[in-house]
Amino acid sequence: MKRTAEELFCKHLDELGLRYEREVKFHPIRQWRIDFVLPDYRIGIEVEGAIWVGGRHVRGAGYQADLNKYNHATMCGYRILRFSTSDVQKGAAKAFLAEWMGKPTFETTPAGRAALAAARGK
Repeated sequence: MKRTAEELFCKHLDELGLRYEREVKFHPIRQWRIDFVLPDYRIGIEVEGAIWVGGRHVRGAGYQADLNKYNHATMCGYRILRFSTSDVQKGAAKAFLAEWMGKPTFETTPAGRAALAAARGK
């Protein structure tokens, strides 16, 4: 499931026109990798899978290991964003990046928000 979400996220990054690299080794000693890096912004992005089914990212040892990895990534100069596979599949990760990176999508434009609200009957 995570691989499919990561492939969709690549499509979203391409649509937003954001340059990215995948599986970037960031630490001089450890073999840690960041799922996605936006090198122009020094932003690392992790797509966290299996959060609703007790996957490694939400169990004690896995969660602790992730904390260690993300803290080291921060000290190595990366700002870390974390999204669930659901965030990617529903377009929430793309909308977040569009809002903060200045890349409008249909959902983030006034016309798009109005159309979506009208479709929901609001």
